[in-house]
Amino acid sequence: QVQLIESGGGLVQPGGSLRLSCTASGRTFGFATVGWFRRQAPGKEHDFVAALRWSGSTTRYTEPLKGRFTISRDKATNTAYLQMNSLKPEDTAVYFCAASSSSLIHSSMNDRERYDYWGQGTEVIVSS
Repeated sequence: QVQLIESGGGLVQPGGSLRLSCTASGRTFGFATVGWFRRQAPGKEHDFVAALRWSGSTTRYTEPLKGRFTISRDKATNTAYLQMNSLKPEDTAVYFCAASSSSLIHSSMNDRERYDYWGQGTEVIVSS
């Protein structure tokens, strides 16, 4: 059974940085598209943050976060990352890694329904 595992969350002060990681257990990563979503309150929807094709040819960000967040991947370690800089209290959320076996086109990358696998989430709290 494939499981995505996020790590790297925690408590950080406003203006600080965190890097989230996502790996897969149960298989070699081998996904075509990886995305990050976040849920800012229980019961709210998972909001799109960023995604990339594992080939590295295409990335997409939700516009308000562009410039502060960067998605990347390391093929050698089969790990996806979300680098988050200049964090704000409103970035407080549970962050989820998601993966698709399909190479999603740019316009579909923000669609939760396109992703086949999800992690359990890692909590990020931005507070002084």
